[in-house]
Amino acid sequence: MRCPFCGHDDTQVKDSRPTEDNAAIRRRRFCQACGSRFTTFERAQLRDLVVLKRNGQRSAFDREKLSRSIRIACRKRPVDDERIERIVSEIQRRLESSGESEIDSKIIGELVMEHLAQLDSVAYVRFASVYRNFREAKDFEAFVENLHGPTT
Repeated sequence: MRCPFCGHDDTQVKDSRPTEDNAAIRRRRFCQACGSRFTTFERAQLRDLVVLKRNGQRSAFDREKLSRSIRIACRKRPVDDERIERIVSEIQRRLESSGESEIDSKIIGELVMEHLAQLDSVAYVRFASVYRNFREAKDFEAFVENLHGPTT
């Protein structure tokens, strides 16, 4: 494994252990060239997934992009990083086990919303505001009203 700090080709594994959800192996590595330490994760990949975007483009599924979007929705919320990683792993497992190699981006968005609705209502609304692309304030108001149910 190449060192991310100095680019040296050979690093040593100092410690390996499974992640909390047993979906990956966490490895602490050491670079003999510069002395830096860093962590890598090894995950099983069942199949290569391609995401079909709204505009018709196809792109490779990017786990980091999914993780980043969930982290943005959860920013400054009482949600720990391990919980976000478990959500990302669960979504990726569901997509890989679906039997499809091409996944519509709407399916991914709905899975994220399903998890965020259970996790944190503020993160859920933040993600929905971007995912659903509200055009006007009344669209946002209607969504939040439906979240709480109709008022009488």
